[in-house]
Amino acid sequence: MKAVLTVLGSGTSMGVPTIGCTCAVCSSPDPHDRRTRPSVLVEYEGHTVLIDTTPDFRQQAIREGIRYLDAVLYTNAHADHILGLDDLRPLTFWRAGKIPLYGHAPVIQRLQHIFSYIFEGDYHYGGKAEVHLHEINGPLELFGACFLPVKVMHGPDEIHGYRFGSAAYVTDFSEIPEESLAQLAGLDVLFLDALRRRPHPTHSTLENSVRLVERLQPRRAFFTHISHDLGHEETNRSLPGHVRLAHDGLKLEFEI
Repeated sequence: MKAVLTVLGSGTSMGVPTIGCTCAVCSSPDPHDRRTRPSVLVEYEGHTVLIDTTPDFRQQAIREGIRYLDAVLYTNAHADHILGLDDLRPLTFWRAGKIPLYGHAPVIQRLQHIFSYIFEGDYHYGGKAEVHLHEINGPLELFGACFLPVKVMHGPDEIHGYRFGSAAYVTDFSEIPEESLAQLAGLDVLFLDALRRRPHPTHSTLENSVRLVERLQPRRAFFTHISHDLGHEETNRSLPGHVRLAHDGLKLEFEI
């Protein structure tokens, strides 16, 4: 079945422009160089699945006209991927039932800790997000589509990307194990972390992600979690024709 993926955010954890920075990319007039924190939205058969709730989720949701969510998947529990959870509140006020949130055990534990006022049931100060946590440890079927967790290493931490149909979203990695690379074969659309050109202890570089694309041979590849070291147009000119930097608001069709 047909699906549409929307890039809600393509930036690194501090966003681009970065607060206080006057570098060429942070000062760029190109709207593609304005990057909110990393997240995507997947829509198919009338259903809407969000991957990660960034600190910029409110801004992203207003920009894209998001009015309803069926589910949220989490890749990891770092601040740039979870701190927008509270902004799910208005999306829960006019729906029947709670929004299900899915993640692996370390993510669920961190969400319970940081957002204890939501999950401990003793919040007396007005509306809170009506959500429910679900721990996952394998493939997840949502509304007729399979979301397959793909294990990657984010420095010393094991986190997860997801494959869904002919697309995969794999952010925040420094290494992808061989068994996970096998799960990323035969793709139409592949999203990969590509922070910058210089090495980083917990993120993939542009050069490393290009090598992965050459090995995995997706039909289309897009890089995300991009820092202010990479200008959109300049970097795209250096990439193979089927590989591009993602940008906020990018929409792609694929089979899920």
